[in-house]
Amino acid sequence: MEAETLALAQEMDFSMWALFARATFIVKLVMLVLVLASFWSWSIIIQKLITYRRGRREAAIFDRRFWSGEPLDGLFDEIGPEPAGQSERIFAAGMTEWRRSHRNDGELIAGATARIDRSMDVAIAKEADALQGGLQVLATVGSTAPFIGLFGTVWGIMHAFVEIAAQQNTSLVVVAPGIAEALLATALGLLAAIPAVIFYNKLSADSDRIVAGYEAFADEFATILSRQLDS
Repeated sequence: MEAETLALAQEMDFSMWALFARATFIVKLVMLVLVLASFWSWSIIIQKLITYRRGRREAAIFDRRFWSGEPLDGLFDEIGPEPAGQSERIFAAGMTEWRRSHRNDGELIAGATARIDRSMDVAIAKEADALQGGLQVLATVGSTAPFIGLFGTVWGIMHAFVEIAAQQNTSLVVVAPGIAEALLATALGLLAAIPAVIFYNKLSADSDRIVAGYEAFADEFATILSRQLDS
């Protein structure tokens, strides 16, 4: 009898697809949610990695142009009031307010320095929001996916015990499939959560460093404009 039970267990398909196909509707729904969450997380991760890399490259290129000695008015006329790069948009916000602060006779309107600082702060805040957009999804997936998977596991184990009671049989053939299906939900939950948590921490740190670079540039630019005002 034991040999027959083991033979039946060996004949059963324990592949992921087979486990999914045998699972109850609730467990299948949990698995689908976790798979979709994992794909959503990876799409955000890849998109952010590309965006941050492009942003750092654009900032480095613009930084070299800014400190090349080219006149600021000429640089602003070249990139325009609505440039594509993040650092360029911060520079354009400051230069736009700088030009608006001049009266027709060439004199500056009072409070120009404060307005220029606020304009660049607003531009930095917009860039920070764009950089950090989507990171909340990674945080949510990282914190909730294990519990969603655990819910699927608990539900699957409960269903397995119901099957045991109905068949009044505790053999491996009856127990193993239900337990395996239930544990697959937990595995999918961890598979979705672990990359989300790792990359959330990495991307948050990268975003903070990029924004800190923007703030440092804005401070340096404001210092240059203030020096011109004093002269």
